[in-house]
Amino acid sequence: MRRKVGIVVGVCAALALAGSAGAAARTYTSDEGRPVGTWHEAPGVARTPVAVAKVQPAPAAGPETKTTARPAPTASAPRAVRTERATNGRQRVGELLDVKTVLGYAGKAHRQTFRYPGASYVKLHLNRMLLLPGDYLTVSDPAGQESYRYDAPKPIGTGAVDKWTMSITGDTAVLELHRGGGSAAGVLLGSLGVHVDRVARGFTRTEQSRAPEPAAPGRTGREESVCGGDQSADAICYRSTAPVAYTRSKAVARLLINGVELCTGWRVGEKNRMLTNNHCFTTSADAYDTEVWFNYQCTRCGGYQVFRPTKVWGDRVLATNRIYDYTVFTVENFPLVRKFGHLNLDPVRPVKGQQLYVPQHPAGEPVRIAGALGDRAGNCAVVDNAYDGYARDTDVSYFCDTEGGSSGSPVLSRKTNRVVALHHFGGCPNSGVRADILVNKLKAVL
Repeated sequence: MRRKVGIVVGVCAALALAGSAGAAARTYTSDEGRPVGTWHEAPGVARTPVAVAKVQPAPAAGPETKTTARPAPTASAPRAVRTERATNGRQRVGELLDVKTVLGYAGKAHRQTFRYPGASYVKLHLNRMLLLPGDYLTVSDPAGQESYRYDAPKPIGTGAVDKWTMSITGDTAVLELHRGGGSAAGVLLGSLGVHVDRVARGFTRTEQSRAPEPAAPGRTGREESVCGGDQSADAICYRSTAPVAYTRSKAVARLLINGVELCTGWRVGEKNRMLTNNHCFTTSADAYDTEVWFNYQCTRCGGYQVFRPTKVWGDRVLATNRIYDYTVFTVENFPLVRKFGHLNLDPVRPVKGQQLYVPQHPAGEPVRIAGALGDRAGNCAVVDNAYDGYARDTDVSYFCDTEGGSSGSPVLSRKTNRVVALHHFGGCPNSGVRADILVNKLKAVL
């Protein structure tokens, strides 16, 4: 039993500068209609809860929270290969709350509003769903601009379920039971109804900006791998100055993992294939509970409106590897996202000084591109094309600006507009796994 693609409304990265979410006004725009969906079961996937019931403190150090820059290795100084496991590289953006809400028949409420002032999104978990034939649920925002329909699972069985709805962007979600006919006698059965037992609430801007507790001496938790001044900008800012880069950014998606964590992913090749980091997730069960948001972009450079992106669910993990830090997975309803295009891996290792750009979802914001506007890439260029990642010479290093949530982003050459690295480490220089290595590793699945 599951869900379907939908739409989302939100706020641009520039709005974060205006203050807390509670004080910020949102405006919306649309570029497509509102789909609805039904539940279904994922074949052959062992389901696990979306996240732990009690949220653990966010880690102070991960791929995007390095604190010290590492000098380039020299012939006289042996290079230390990174050995830390990047399982904590996902950016935490929310928390889980226990609730007890019942919608049902025979005098029970048919509509319930879940409001958490300032929350960036609201996502509901159902542990019971027993409806009459023809009845269904909707989860929407108050204005109905983002709405998803869920039919009861079949066969009905006992009504016990373990299902998450697609998130609703903003601080309010409305759950409503719709009568479609059904037997009048069944209304008298007290066992009928829908139970909500948990809510995933997205952090407010103030909460998101708080630094985690230091995990080790010298680590403050605030290092976000912005190397010097931040030279990234809303993707839409590149539409006229670097139109190819802007078009390529459409293939990049925001990943909401396990309800409360974020990474970046992107379409690789023409088939139904997505690429992100191994430290983002590794199993089909995780992919199944990952929301993949395409076209989450600002409509105007430095503005407040966003396009209404298409949301789909992750499906199956086809390949994953710790050393080269990649996970290849598929999405459901692939035809809905094919229109956003795809990226290709470059089989040729980039040269030192080659100019780059990095489309990404830093801290979960609408797509931004690191790399100065115009003819020059600023600090976004290859520093070392034989840099050490989890193993010797596996990475490309650069000073392109990234933040928590950028893990899994594509690093593209401004010369070829092909992906030369899969971003996974911060630290100034930041680094990504070499695409020429990935080309050989992923031939069988791409």
